[in-house]
Amino acid sequence: MLNTVEAVLHPNGALNFLEPVQLRGSQRVLVTFTEMQDEALSGAALSQASLATDWLHEDEDAAWAHLQPAAQGPNGGTR
Repeated sequence: MLNTVEAVLHPNGALNFLEPVQLRGSQRVLVTFTEMQDEALSGAALSQASLATDWLHEDEDAAWAHLQPAAQGPNGGTR
């Protein structure tokens, strides 16, 4: 079974996993090298915080409410 985890490989050969990993002994691994700045400069990563300030408001919820399923009343009908 393949299990993918994210890690940082340092120039001295040290490998730091970014999440807990439990091994039962030596493991064969495949390594894919990426640029460190790829994730930091991605549009999604950069825009998430700034968009959250606009999206996390009650008036935004109200503006999109018509796209949400109708709420059920106590007798099963819509409110």
